[in-house]
Amino acid sequence: MSNVANQVMWNRLISIVEEQAQALVRTAFSTSVREAGDLSAGVYDAAGLMLAQAVTGTPGHVNAMADAVPHFIRRVGRDTMREGDVYITNDPWEGTGHLHDFTVVTPSFYQGRHVGFFACTAHVVDVGGRGFGADAASVYEEGIHIPIMRFAHAGRVDETLIAIIRGNVREPGQVVGDLYALATCNEIGQRRLAEMLAEFGLADLDGISDFILTNSRRATLERIAALPRDSATGAMRIDGFDVPIDLCVSLQIEADRIICDFTGTSGVDKKGINVPLVYTKAYACYALKCAIAPEIPNNAASLAPFEISAPEGSIVNAVHPAPVALRHIIGHMIPDVVFGALDKILPATVPAEGAGCLCNFQVSLRPATGQGRRAEVLTFNSGGAGARPSVDGLNATAFPSGVMTMPVEATEHTGPVIIWRKELRPDSGGAGQFRGGLGQYMEVGPAAGFEADFSAMFDRVHHPARGRQGGADGAATTIALDDGGAMQGKGKQFVPAGRRVMLGLPGGAGYGPAADRDPALIKRDLARGYISAKAAMRDYGLTEADVAAVQAQVIKGETA
Repeated sequence: MSNVANQVMWNRLISIVEEQAQALVRTAFSTSVREAGDLSAGVYDAAGLMLAQAVTGTPGHVNAMADAVPHFIRRVGRDTMREGDVYITNDPWEGTGHLHDFTVVTPSFYQGRHVGFFACTAHVVDVGGRGFGADAASVYEEGIHIPIMRFAHAGRVDETLIAIIRGNVREPGQVVGDLYALATCNEIGQRRLAEMLAEFGLADLDGISDFILTNSRRATLERIAALPRDSATGAMRIDGFDVPIDLCVSLQIEADRIICDFTGTSGVDKKGINVPLVYTKAYACYALKCAIAPEIPNNAASLAPFEISAPEGSIVNAVHPAPVALRHIIGHMIPDVVFGALDKILPATVPAEGAGCLCNFQVSLRPATGQGRRAEVLTFNSGGAGARPSVDGLNATAFPSGVMTMPVEATEHTGPVIIWRKELRPDSGGAGQFRGGLGQYMEVGPAAGFEADFSAMFDRVHHPARGRQGGADGAATTIALDDGGAMQGKGKQFVPAGRRVMLGLPGGAGYGPAADRDPALIKRDLARGYISAKAAMRDYGLTEADVAAVQAQVIKGETA
């Protein structure tokens, strides 16, 4: 097969898994999948090596899922696999890091021969237990655990498994619907793969697998070889649950690999913010790929030269039965730690620190009278991204997770919750030659006649994003009730009927000295309301006359 034909097939595989992911988005029940894109999809060769991933999805899912398929092969047994089989798990250590993610793997057969696998992952709204939050003291409290097993055997769904899941979750319709959607999207991938193999006259994926993995590894090693042979450290302190958490990394660039060692990082926490190593690896690899080889497609070979380690028992290598429900809070901070080390080796390459973790919350709603409809509402929201070496940070954008912020209408449709306010937060982006991205203001509360438990999943309350190369810090997270009642950044907290939760989501940090910012950009930010008149004068040196002139232009409609 020619290189041109192999490249065409490689692109076809990427399009197949993207169709697989989009099918999941269209058929999923949970808003976290339909609206936020909290999912992943991929295709693997017969050995379980990832060949292509969907563009839609999160690094934490797909990079972790790259390690998951070999666990399925080992647990299920290759000799027992049959056409029509579908396998499932939500094991945090053999899946993608916590019980709320279900991973579904389907062996792919062509003309009776096993040729590979399709896999996908989605975050479901509920898995029972204490509910989605940081409050559990062990994984046993966090919900139902489904070990690697058959969801379907030779085309027949295991109805006993479905009944067990239905009996253990608060939203059985949504959860079971999502499981069927996961199985269905793998089936669509299998159909498209069969069409591709027939079109190119192939019996299996062996040839294209060798082409993809060989070229991806070579290209990645070339990028690494061009880097300086150097080492550096990075560190960042974040809120934690009750006590601050220190994340530390030592990074070493060698001729044919990059080593990230998280020795020095804080130990396992008593609450559910711990991270299985598979998730730590996923986001550390993502940071390295973004900085060093962003355009090389993600697959087993392009990830292999990045070696990630952490001491067992650290918060980034938590072992069973540590509580891990909110592993994303720590995991999403890992790229900024890695970037802190990379900045010392590759200047003007990586961004300033950003909000990091998603600004999620889950609301458990019930009638204040105690009788009537109950609902679980999960919503994904974002703070600001850090400024980059040559451009401002993105406003209200989820980096590194890449998931989308949920529309207010979709959130309110899922239960008796009202989002009274959702808008950009002026002055939250750190000042700099390039400004950090803005966070958001939100006000949310139960609908009339309802009360709620509000499960907060925030960080950056006490440790905001730090500027880089002279840039200023971003704004910290704020959270309180509308009557002034204090609330914590993490944990389940009661919200009485008629009350609202007032949120200020964090901003990204600035890059470079504010004195070097283009005056035209300062005036543009002032005109758009990204910065206040006070900040324009305090942080950027605009005069009162400058401010007045911009405000006059806004009144006349002369500025964008």
